[in-house]
Amino acid sequence: MNPRPLTVVLIVPTGVGASIGGFAGDALPVARAIAQVSDTLITHPNVLNGAQLYWPIPNALYVEGYALDKFAAGCWGLQPVHQNRIGLIMDCAIEPELQLRHLQAVDAARATLGLNITDCVLTDRPLQVELRISESGASWGTIGNPDSLLRAAEKLIKQARVEAIAVVARFPDDEGSLALENYRHGKGVDPLAGAEAVISHLIVRTFKIPCAHAPALSALPLDPYLSPRSAAEEIGYTFLPCVLAGLSKAPQFVTPTVGQASCLSQVLGGQDAHPTREKFYANRRDFESQDLWADRVDAVVIPATACGGSAILSLSGRSTVQIIAVGDNKTQMQTTPEKLGIKALQVNSYLEAIGVLVALRAGITPTSLGADISSLRCLSD
Repeated sequence: MNPRPLTVVLIVPTGVGASIGGFAGDALPVARAIAQVSDTLITHPNVLNGAQLYWPIPNALYVEGYALDKFAAGCWGLQPVHQNRIGLIMDCAIEPELQLRHLQAVDAARATLGLNITDCVLTDRPLQVELRISESGASWGTIGNPDSLLRAAEKLIKQARVEAIAVVARFPDDEGSLALENYRHGKGVDPLAGAEAVISHLIVRTFKIPCAHAPALSALPLDPYLSPRSAAEEIGYTFLPCVLAGLSKAPQFVTPTVGQASCLSQVLGGQDAHPTREKFYANRRDFESQDLWADRVDAVVIPATACGGSAILSLSGRSTVQIIAVGDNKTQMQTTPEKLGIKALQVNSYLEAIGVLVALRAGITPTSLGADISSLRCLSD
């Protein structure tokens, strides 16, 4: 009998200044390496997007952050696809020349990658994106006209029957700001990331369809001191290629039937969490066998100071999930496993985390590989 497939979730929260994964696709090497020791890797656009650079990882699932939270909570399942029909939303505030640059990038992706990108819609009003930095140092943002974004998405879904949506919004040019200068030099927080998450979350939450965002910005002047971690965003006029490549095979979202949803509500809010959860998963016979649910997750890899997100809190409540907290991926957050009462295996680096995953795949308790093994604990009445 073949052993159970190893399913790993890799999370690097968006806009928190992660030293690995807080820049332009610089967590891609980590994802590629973890995918080699996993049967399925579940991760999100912040990890896989590298502007015009991307890497096809056959066993990786590209899951937007809000959808990842719903998956981790057991509310949504992930249904792998061969290819999605992608629609494009463009902010009408984008200048005509910059619009044309993005449309040509889409045509290039259709011609060279064979992606199924079918229709484009301009928003009926400017989206009016504004950028913010919170007191904690994380980036976030607002959209002045969210209804315009939702109307455009609804048009693509109803008229063009798209299965995934890419959004290009005009972001404020922030040339000369300290935040942008720090980011270009490999320090600080990505000033765009938090606002990007707001845009994709809104569409995914409303329509339950894969979505990712690429900002439209004016080209920046050359900087001879540019950090390699930021360089992917400086080699062209658009960040769209990685978004389109990721969305082309992003899994669709599936939800429980009415009876199962009632059972799931007990899982999320009742006292009898574990037995009810097992009952929910045991009675999921009407779903396709390839659908992936939270009960299949074996391990989560997360920066050690950024464990406060919804997905990690949901998955940490499952006794069968190994939380691996990586110490040298520093962030602006201070939400460690200890502060949250999360049982986690602390490691220094992603190389060490990969070693833990190799042990899990082999059915070896990671702690048995160390020099010190504690004596067996005896339970008393």
